[in-house]
Amino acid sequence: MKRGLALFLAALVTALALTGCGGGAYGGGTASGAPADRAPAASESQTAYDTGGGENWKSEMMDFGFDAPADAEAPTVTEGADGPDEPGAAPEEGQAEDRLANAKMVYTANIEAETRDFDACTAALEELVEKLGGYLEYASTDSYGDGSRSASYTVRIPAGEFKGFLKTVGEISHVTSQSRDADNISEMYYDTESRLETQRTKMERLQTLLAKAENMEDIIDLENAISETEYQIEQLTGSLRHYDSLVDFATIDVRLQEVLRLTTVEEAPPTFGSRLGNAFTGGLRGFGDFLQDVAIYLAYNWTWMVLLALVILAVVKLSRRAQARRGETFRQARERKPGGFFRRRKDEPKNPDDKQM
Repeated sequence: MKRGLALFLAALVTALALTGCGGGAYGGGTASGAPADRAPAASESQTAYDTGGGENWKSEMMDFGFDAPADAEAPTVTEGADGPDEPGAAPEEGQAEDRLANAKMVYTANIEAETRDFDACTAALEELVEKLGGYLEYASTDSYGDGSRSASYTVRIPAGEFKGFLKTVGEISHVTSQSRDADNISEMYYDTESRLETQRTKMERLQTLLAKAENMEDIIDLENAISETEYQIEQLTGSLRHYDSLVDFATIDVRLQEVLRLTTVEEAPPTFGSRLGNAFTGGLRGFGDFLQDVAIYLAYNWTWMVLLALVILAVVKLSRRAQARRGETFRQARERKPGGFFRRRKDEPKNPDDKQM
């Protein structure tokens, strides 16, 4: 009986001991890393500033995590009421648009176009840009010797009117080449936005500490930290404004060329005879265009052609005169002897005395 009572008392003491250990570990105790540890630290720092100290402002800033780089989190797309889609499930109508609802997309395009009525086409293009709420970031016009003209534009159009602008340009001109690009900058955008928010919070905390600081060394350090934080805020704000400009307005480069005949894209003919006929017709058309280009070139540069003809004529005449002089000199040299005397004629006597007789 006594032995059983002793065992019971020993088990009771052990249970009480274990219960006490658990309360010390998980109760309102002092476990390392618990959120309760930060409150006393902040209270001590507050007391230090109230008493004129302020020596722990750097450690207090580190407690708030401002010295460590802020990790930007990409935006999460809210799933539907039924939860995320199962793998392999067909996307529902409008699901692609919903996935891009929070995405930051930058749209760009490049267009090469032709027109036979240059003035009307350029006027319609500029009117279209103004109608859609865009603006011309760059515009230039060039004229060539054959009378043709060309224009280059860099157009900024609201992102919502991007597809409509491309379609309308194909209606007011003959588009020969078109390329489009969509760049998702969501990661860079939201990372910059998160870092900006962190810097603003840091600025508020630094200003609060500066208002309570009384030590001159701490005041100088805090002002330097505030100046650096202001610079970071300005840089990040400028980056966000640049991203917003790219996202809100699409960028389109347009190259417009004035031509006499629009470029046509024909389907391949089914028979050899059709191909041969098209090639023959195309060759004649190309040769006719070449003759027209030559005639226009000569008409535009006729003054230089006349001047060039006069120079060539003068060179030919001078060359003929020089050749005639060289022939006369060579003929006279042949009539002389090697010693410098004239060659004796056939009827001239060898003895001079015979000539006097």
